[in-house]
Amino acid sequence: MFQDRYPLAFKLYPYRKSADQDAPRPVRHPVVIVGGGPIGMAAALDLGRQGIPALVLDDHEGVGMGSRAICFAKRTLEIADRYGCGAPMLDKGVVWNVGKVFQDDRQVFEFNLLPETGHRNPAFINLQQPYFEKFIFEAIGAEQDRGAPIEIRGKNRVDAVETHGDHVVLSVTTPDGPYTVEADWVIACDGASSPVRTMLGLGFEGRVFQDSFLIADIKMTSDDFPTERWFWFEPHFKSGASTLLHKQPDDVWRIDFQIGWDVDRAEELKEENIRRRLDAMLGNDVDYEMVWSSIYTFQCRRMKRFRHGRVMFAGDAAHQVSPFGARGANSGFQDVDNLGWKLGLVIAGKAPETLLDTYDDERVYGADENILNSTRSTDFITPKSKASRGFRDAVLKLAEKHPFARPLVNSGRLSVPCVYDRSALNGPDMLPGGPARSRVGSPCPDAPLADGFLLDRLGNDFVVLAINTEPPSDFDVAGIKVRSLQIATADDPSGAVQDRYLGTEPHAVYLIRPDQHVAARTRTYDDGVFRGALLTACGKD
Repeated sequence: MFQDRYPLAFKLYPYRKSADQDAPRPVRHPVVIVGGGPIGMAAALDLGRQGIPALVLDDHEGVGMGSRAICFAKRTLEIADRYGCGAPMLDKGVVWNVGKVFQDDRQVFEFNLLPETGHRNPAFINLQQPYFEKFIFEAIGAEQDRGAPIEIRGKNRVDAVETHGDHVVLSVTTPDGPYTVEADWVIACDGASSPVRTMLGLGFEGRVFQDSFLIADIKMTSDDFPTERWFWFEPHFKSGASTLLHKQPDDVWRIDFQIGWDVDRAEELKEENIRRRLDAMLGNDVDYEMVWSSIYTFQCRRMKRFRHGRVMFAGDAAHQVSPFGARGANSGFQDVDNLGWKLGLVIAGKAPETLLDTYDDERVYGADENILNSTRSTDFITPKSKASRGFRDAVLKLAEKHPFARPLVNSGRLSVPCVYDRSALNGPDMLPGGPARSRVGSPCPDAPLADGFLLDRLGNDFVVLAINTEPPSDFDVAGIKVRSLQIATADDPSGAVQDRYLGTEPHAVYLIRPDQHVAARTRTYDDGVFRGALLTACGKD
């Protein structure tokens, strides 16, 4: 019998019988996405905006209860802006740039993740995952109204996957019985437990950390805590070995308590026991309402490869990290941003299938970077030996008064976009005085222009960006269109473009990929260099 596993916050795509279920033979689709969470929905949105038919199969009918992922980074918001859903996320979310770190009852130090001005988006917003998913779904609806070929089927659970040389066969269960569908390509976005990964006999490599963390979402009105990230090591209120506090929209607060490995989870999740920890932290006179609770463990693991023939894995289905650092959903969004344009070119016949191998190369590199930082955070938060605990406590004590020690404090290295320094898609970097932050392989930094922001002008295309020099005309190489964009001194009243893209150079020309990563840069435009760099960026070199 078909059953829901969790209650819904938003019922977005109720079950409807599809024509595929009565077809005499399995219907073939260009792309089937398994999983209707934020990563699966984003993948469908990316492909649909390119005009590529995308079918989403999800075993539920909408967005589940519970805040789950709440911290969405600047890079994710920039991608969401291109997808058409960034503005409502920013409007609803709680904006924050500042964090504070405490030990016992002492503030060790505070940090600002975005001290410079001239960015459309903040370092982070806090936004409950149900809202985040809902805004993506609404953007899909807007694209469907404009003709985007996106279909979402709720209560369509994938129960078997068979891979063949040129397609994949999926067995699907619905309330009206089973049916079979075929796909040229499959993107598995079905979460950390990933049934698709299990069906294909694939696993994870990495570590599971022996500690437990209790999440409590509560609704309260309080002036005692600002909209900042507060983290306590060995808090004076004794509710856990460490505690993390975040504000969310609608006066909801997320509190994470580190409660140890050998705990009775059922006992810890009883409301009276959660309230005991909360009362110790907040005081008995604070009025609050319990909204949601859960217990999780740290895992820093990934699949060996993210591409397996015609099946690609993205998000938690491909990799898992601890939540301290907000690297889960944010890295999954970067997966989709990396995969979408590549799969689009392959399906359109404009790039070889081997281009998809670079999705594996670049995003495995990104996952390893996230796992390294997440593992270091976990080891600092939960030291495993007397020596490591002594080191941590010494660092915290020194950081209170000495700036040199503060970079060593690790309460969760927060998500930053990956720079693909060693990517096979990188072209030449021939701008000696150019800033490191916009080097080849890096995501483009935003900058304010006289009219709007730079990232909005770059859009979703291959772009030749000419700064303080003459650009070429728009051109086409092997069916791949390249748009030309010129930025002059008059367009840069704040000097941010000069600072972030030119450095000590008077002018420069950049080749930008559709995911807004730099593919090549030079002082002046050279047609042969840039056409060659475009072919390299498309895997045709």
